[in-house]
Amino acid sequence: MSRFVLIILFLSFLQTSVTSYAQKEIPLFQEKIPNAKSVPNEETIVNGVARNVTIPTLSVFLPENGTSNGTSVIICPGGGYGVLVIDREGYQVAKALNKKGITAFVLKYRLPDDKSSEDKSIVSLQDAQQAIKTVRERANEWKIDTKKIGIMGFSAGGHLASTAGTHFEDSFIDNKTGTDLRPDFMILVYPVISFLEAQGHKGSRANLIGTSPATEKIRYFSSELQVRPNTPPAFLTHAGDDTVVPVSNSILFYEALNKNKIPADLHIYSKGEHGYSKTPAFDVWFGECLNWMKTNNFVP
Repeated sequence: MSRFVLIILFLSFLQTSVTSYAQKEIPLFQEKIPNAKSVPNEETIVNGVARNVTIPTLSVFLPENGTSNGTSVIICPGGGYGVLVIDREGYQVAKALNKKGITAFVLKYRLPDDKSSEDKSIVSLQDAQQAIKTVRERANEWKIDTKKIGIMGFSAGGHLASTAGTHFEDSFIDNKTGTDLRPDFMILVYPVISFLEAQGHKGSRANLIGTSPATEKIRYFSSELQVRPNTPPAFLTHAGDDTVVPVSNSILFYEALNKNKIPADLHIYSKGEHGYSKTPAFDVWFGECLNWMKTNNFVP
């Protein structure tokens, strides 16, 4: 009997330990989801990739008790606005941030589709803005600093993050409280930045704004053209041999930030291709990112 009790206690301890690291997924919108058509929920997550996302959520990853430094990051996985690489570019990154005392939120944002939204071009941005609003309004609950809320994105998720960082004054959500929608910093990893023909990622552009978009819409969603003096600081990293999203995307955004005297780091690796599956190692670029955050007082 005593051995049985010990086993139960040990399992309870393990469950408590795991729970402290586990993510809690919450609905992004507490009431009606804006800009949404009534369609069946056909979402699937297979091998760490989410498809057919029509119900946006926020997964909360809290650092171990007593280790939080007050900084938080909202993570936007990539996938060309067609899927979400939610494990490798979401959950795994959130856990790495937790180990550094940073509270992380993985945004499972809606994928643009005329069948499920009235205006597919703004549906993902609405979710990013709502995520920033939610984190800022619930900062006390999660013990985070409202002046250290960043947004991070990979590939097309980087486009979403940079769009949130350049269009925060254009609210596409119900924001009667007047909550600040500006992220305090951006972390952009091999990001899609431009929708211009010369360097844009055609798949992401077509999925978000269609195959024959108006010039005004192309320019609106080309983040390098939307940088202003109040655009948040940014850390960018890209590979020179990226044949999916050309490194010129990051270079153009960095140049726009620099022109507006906005603190920014750009780290280009000669090899790495798209996705950094082999090089540079995660710890390499992630370490550079943490150094940048420390230099700019986003982490102690």
